[in-house]
Amino acid sequence: MRALLEDGGTGVVVCDVGGLGPPGLAVVDLLARLELTARRAGGRIRLRDADPALHALLGLVGLRFQVEGQVEEREPALGVEEAVETGDPAV
Repeated sequence: MRALLEDGGTGVVVCDVGGLGPPGLAVVDLLARLELTARRAGGRIRLRDADPALHALLGLVGLRFQVEGQVEEREPALGVEEAVETGDPAV
């Protein structure tokens, strides 16, 4: 993982998980270890071809991974506020 991050230069390693079969705790453990190693090396992993059941299982155990084809969830930029039209009721 460290070698891939150093050679790639982008800080992201794409893991094709389409052929892993039915998701289970062994897959969750493997992905968690890969993500931990990647973060220690200053990078992240991104999942390709993730089964919806795997995505649900990862969410259930509290692990969030960026998946190809999905926009990464980020905090809004500081100092950016939504525009409010006059006459809109306060929420």
